[in-house]
Amino acid sequence: MVEDDAKIAQILSDYLEKYGYEVACAFDFQDVKSEFLAVSPDLVFLDINLPYMDGFFWCRQIRTVSRVPVIFISARSGDMDQVLALEHGGDDYITKPFSLDVVIAKVKAVLRRTYGEYSAGGADTAAEVYELDGLYLDRTRCSMEWRDKAVYLTPKEFRLLDIMARRPWQVVSRNELLEALWDDVDFVDDNTLTVNVTRVRRKLEEIGIKGAIETVRGQGYRLICPWRDGQ
Repeated sequence: MVEDDAKIAQILSDYLEKYGYEVACAFDFQDVKSEFLAVSPDLVFLDINLPYMDGFFWCRQIRTVSRVPVIFISARSGDMDQVLALEHGGDDYITKPFSLDVVIAKVKAVLRRTYGEYSAGGADTAAEVYELDGLYLDRTRCSMEWRDKAVYLTPKEFRLLDIMARRPWQVVSRNELLEALWDDVDFVDDNTLTVNVTRVRRKLEEIGIKGAIETVRGQGYRLICPWRDGQ
């Protein structure tokens, strides 16, 4: 729990602990990354307005060492703040004031998607590592590799790519992707999916694959595998 408002941190901690979660609160806001490494949590609650460096900075720092799910929790309610949170590596966003029941629901949902039966490496019976014309996707590590270049994705990014990779050249609707990645689809801004697709495209480009995800106007997206046959 990276929250500099002690009262809010205590309320959240007490409520989460009632549901059986163990909560560790950050105290050194000058070195959140070290505290993260010392605790090695399964989930991070991260405020944006923090002393010294903001939550966007610390999310980027966490992403250099871990793919653990990060839920931003902030009084900022603007669309751009939520877009920036996702672009900097966040998985979900809760605005203050918040409902404690919604907080618990989102915690359960993100843990289920990341580690449970709906996770990339959960109860899925498919191979942990599979190949698509030379592109290797690793469900357990949330990584992809092509021509000896590898890159890690967040669980949400990998899930997005994995869905399309199972059906290459087929259009996957925006609604299907939204339902697969978020439980409360009615509360997810359509731009959120666009941001995540952009992040996956960027990571594909990092390993040398350009133009792999095609936007089909009014329908959704499809993976067109431009690396086939040495292209």
